[in-house]
Amino acid sequence: MKMTFLLPLCASAVLAFAGWSADGQTSMQRSADSLQLDFQAAMAAEDRGDLAQAETLLTALHKAHPGIFEVDESLGLVIVSREDIARALPLLEAAVRERPASDVAHVNLGAAYYQLHRSLPARKEFESAVRINPRNVAAQESLGRLWMEADRPDEAAKALLAAEQLKPEDADLKLDCVTALLVANRLDQAQKMLATVADAGQSARAQSLWGEIDEKQSKFEEAGKHFDRAVQLEPSEENAWELGVELLRHWAFEAAAVEFAAASAKFPRSTRLRFALGAALFGAAHYERAIPVFADLLESDPGNAVYAESLGISCNAPMQTVSPRCGSLVAYAQSHPANARAAAYAASLLMKQEDDAKNADLIRKLTKSALAANPKLPEAQFQMGEILQNGKDWQGSIPYLERAVALKPDFAQAHYLLARAYWRTGRKKDGDVQMELQKKFAHQQQEDLDRRLREMTIFEVSVHQ
Repeated sequence: MKMTFLLPLCASAVLAFAGWSADGQTSMQRSADSLQLDFQAAMAAEDRGDLAQAETLLTALHKAHPGIFEVDESLGLVIVSREDIARALPLLEAAVRERPASDVAHVNLGAAYYQLHRSLPARKEFESAVRINPRNVAAQESLGRLWMEADRPDEAAKALLAAEQLKPEDADLKLDCVTALLVANRLDQAQKMLATVADAGQSARAQSLWGEIDEKQSKFEEAGKHFDRAVQLEPSEENAWELGVELLRHWAFEAAAVEFAAASAKFPRSTRLRFALGAALFGAAHYERAIPVFADLLESDPGNAVYAESLGISCNAPMQTVSPRCGSLVAYAQSHPANARAAAYAASLLMKQEDDAKNADLIRKLTKSALAANPKLPEAQFQMGEILQNGKDWQGSIPYLERAVALKPDFAQAHYLLARAYWRTGRKKDGDVQMELQKKFAHQQQEDLDRRLREMTIFEVSVHQ
């Protein structure tokens, strides 16, 4: 969001001149006249685009006559025009102190704070401007956008609607209002406002907002048409993203993969498009194609836990062969031992390989890391139980597998291994019970895959909205 500075004072502005007295009336009048002429010269320099000359003249006035609002405000704004916000800030702050009843001064100071990434003091300045003059469109509009950034959509809608009433011809402002109303879940108002936007059928942003309204009203087919129309009108990264996400929301993974693949080719620097492509491919059960997407993302950002865990889920999906690109997961797990899920995924992956015996030490090390990082992770408890059973330590595996099923009662594979351990240690009845539970939850593996897919999709939608 870009904040707009209001225009500096014009050359005809009347300057407040301190120190006026009857004894020095004549000399003070001459000083005031000289001050006015110098100020007019500075404003004339600015009007013709000579910002350096304007700054020089205003700086001289500021030094010779400190504390004059018109000089400080104009000098501050000239320096802003030269893109030196930090140097202008003290002048704009002084101007507000000199004339606290000026809504324009508060707006300009708020805009400066915002440009310096100081959102809270910026919002306070816009609030002051609105209290002084509720009809200041720039103040209301800026305040609304700051409330949106603060995740306060109701307050944002209030300010933006006030601005829209003052500037009803501004289509972009109407769309800002619709956005705030949508986030505030005030659908009826959002729909009514959007209906007043001229040429909404030719506006990509308006079409995208119509799609959001339809989505919230469960009109999914209409929503898809609007998002598709937005992409046709403006094939931007944002619109391509929204269309793909709409498909992901309704588990249309094949179609989403097509959209995200095309969008990723067009916008190769967009990590969210590439991540969504991986999620769509995973959802469509194209695990072999999802793995390189997540591996590339992890290699470009080696410390990203989300990429690592997404790669871990994909590498542990049912496949005939293990992709060599899953090596990135193992490398991540070794360098990030505190990530229990990544360590468990990496250990499970290595156990599936034909040469798992060669990796026995690493598998045990990763599993121990997972248990140390999160002893309540059922997959890690299961993993250690499986390792011990592979070494014929049936008795030793039992506590780990018991903890696994206690943490996750529908963990079918853990029930199966626990049944084997009980049988091998002479606990036939206990083993029979566990085998019955394994049969009961045998369908759980695919459901777990679906659940993790849903979690990935929800995460992707929620984080990148």
